[in-house]
Amino acid sequence: MSTSQHGRPNRPRNAGTGLHTDWFDAIAVNTPAAERRAATLTTRRTVKKAWQAAWLVNAIRCMDLTTLSGDDTEDRVARLCAKARRPLGDAILAGLGLEALTVGAVCVYPTMVAAAVRALAGSQIPVASVATGFPAGLMPLDLRLAEIRYAVDQGADEIDIVITRAHVLGGEWAALHDEVAAMREAAGAAHLKAILATGDLKTLRNVYKASMVAMQAGADFIKTSTGKEGVNATLPVSLVMCRALRDYGDRTGFRIGFKPAGGMKTAKDAIAWQILMKEELGNDWLRPDLFRLGASSMLGDIERQLEHHVTGRYAAAYRHAMA
Repeated sequence: MSTSQHGRPNRPRNAGTGLHTDWFDAIAVNTPAAERRAATLTTRRTVKKAWQAAWLVNAIRCMDLTTLSGDDTEDRVARLCAKARRPLGDAILAGLGLEALTVGAVCVYPTMVAAAVRALAGSQIPVASVATGFPAGLMPLDLRLAEIRYAVDQGADEIDIVITRAHVLGGEWAALHDEVAAMREAAGAAHLKAILATGDLKTLRNVYKASMVAMQAGADFIKTSTGKEGVNATLPVSLVMCRALRDYGDRTGFRIGFKPAGGMKTAKDAIAWQILMKEELGNDWLRPDLFRLGASSMLGDIERQLEHHVTGRYAAAYRHAMA
């Protein structure tokens, strides 16, 4: 299969559908069962030594290295992009037998997109931008669409949008579908990641329904969280979203990506979410075109674990600064 300039397979993008509430009206989610399934994922499958190192390297390949702080500057973004180009030290790369490794994307605010594009020139690392009034999304729709267009004009390859949580809480599925469809249109060729802010959606049933509507509206990825909610990515929520992905694919034939984000800080977390992908969706969802980890501090712990694998010694955390 041929690939695009950013290494994405050139398969058809999610075309979306009309709103089909019958696909989810009668859905029931057994919360205790979902929690039990999520809790056993990491206890039934373990990876050690060279296998663990390989899974951690793959986590880096699938990482959206992110800075979304109020004090972001162009210099900070440039340093982050340098880390994205070379996420591991030369000695660790050599010890792993790797010549090169990059992250899946760099994710920034719209006003930092141009700086990221300059810093990543020639690298083929995509630039992702949050938009639509991130993180709350409580802005008039025309302004949210204008922000998408601005980010795309600045050079963003991917747009991470936030949905209106009130549409989910009120069961206003047509309004949610129309909103996300308009955002997909505004994004044009840029891939659209729909952030559901699952910590605000109250129930796993709502998570499933919001996931399905976002995909029906044309989202290329569904994403758990902004990282700014009280509760962000969790394995039970991610499990429900993966089941929605699978159901949508069975109905339409389109493969939709998944991005957990927020609260994931350790190498152990990186492996746990990859196990979920392998168990629920298969090996194809262990590639950056269908799976991303929204993270920043996680990379430091992964680098520390990989240095231990290479040298047999743990380094102090400050030796693996982010940028």
